[in-house]
Amino acid sequence: MQHPEIESLDRDGILALQRKRLAEFGQHLGRCAMWRGHFASAGMKPEDLASPDGLQNAPFLEKSVLRDHYPFPFLTVEMESVMRFVATSGTTGLPVLFGMTRADFEELLPYQMARLLTAAGVQPGARAYQGYGYGLWIGGPALDQGFRALGCTNFPIGPGRGDLAARWLKDHAYEVASMSPLWLMTLVQAAREQGIDPRRDWALKTAILGGQSVSSQFRAQLEAEMPEGFMSQNIYGTTEAGGPVLAISTPFTHADDELHLLNEDTIITEILDPVTMQPVSEGEVGEIVITTIAKQASPVVRWRTRDLVRLSPRPYDCPSGRRGMRKIGRIIGRSDDMIKFKGVMVFPSQIEDVIAGVAGVVKEAWQIYIDKERVTIGTLTVAVEATRQDNRPSEQIVNEICREVRARLGMAIKVECHPEGTLPRYEAKAVRVLHRPEA
Repeated sequence: MQHPEIESLDRDGILALQRKRLAEFGQHLGRCAMWRGHFASAGMKPEDLASPDGLQNAPFLEKSVLRDHYPFPFLTVEMESVMRFVATSGTTGLPVLFGMTRADFEELLPYQMARLLTAAGVQPGARAYQGYGYGLWIGGPALDQGFRALGCTNFPIGPGRGDLAARWLKDHAYEVASMSPLWLMTLVQAAREQGIDPRRDWALKTAILGGQSVSSQFRAQLEAEMPEGFMSQNIYGTTEAGGPVLAISTPFTHADDELHLLNEDTIITEILDPVTMQPVSEGEVGEIVITTIAKQASPVVRWRTRDLVRLSPRPYDCPSGRRGMRKIGRIIGRSDDMIKFKGVMVFPSQIEDVIAGVAGVVKEAWQIYIDKERVTIGTLTVAVEATRQDNRPSEQIVNEICREVRARLGMAIKVECHPEGTLPRYEAKAVRVLHRPEA
């Protein structure tokens, strides 16, 4: 354990620590006019977070509220104290900026990231290929800080340059890679095209994969392409949380396809029914809602991530000895990405589960197209690529996907099968659902 004095606490110990820090956090927010106004909308003061039911009664934070306070929403320190800004992707509007003080970036972030990376199996001194993006996106800088805290040798290549990266994975003997799972699968193909066999020629032991959640079948296929003993670990976080700092899978949770919420001493994570906004029971699906109680600049209180996840049926039962921090399943989807198609609710991850089990299909390249009628969805089309290597007839692929979707989800869809290399590749977060005019 990276921080045994915290990671070995039982649940009561974690909750006691949260209550203490939540009271201090409320005092911090009380000095910010924007936060005082936000709490006043619920008839509260930030200092009320110190009461036993303070957080449960606090108002939720939505993206629309952040945008109402553009350009620096809920910045709780003077601008001179902000070391740098990070931003959301802005896929549904203007990006939202979040400040980080020197303590946020150089103390809190390494503390959180080192714990996650250690739990995932990253060893001090390992050679690390950092493949997440930079600029205003927090992904790359967060992994840099984690690798620095562990004393790893970091190669901050970032996304892209696939042919070169596939070669460097062999020549530089990277032991750790951090990137999107789809990009790593793309690098496998790029290596093979150069005559490089990842199983024989790469030295990867661990991959820290994030940006999108993938099925256990896709993960198993990815691991089968890698050297003996390789294990992929899924990391999860958000810009609003301060980076990919919320949860990670570990050798102890890998078989159950679960992640561990390992930073609950600095981030309070609620898993709430998205309709009633009440806590879900063990084994039930809820939305992740976060409160960043240790962040100085741009903290959030009850931020609705819209990410849906299943709370583990045994959230505190882990052979690692971590007894106070809960386990969750992989991200199922987003409450605002859910598709209602002819009365059936479906998530893109459910379509991915089907594609991952179909032979002769490129696993990292698929798309959902929505063709709208006047009010409801007219047609839902899944586009895939057939692998050149397998040379499986397109008709077989189309028929199998249609049959499996009907069997699992009870709905009829259209399927397009394209030659390999037709559909977009995503170096970071994949955009799976696209709308187009109905033909």
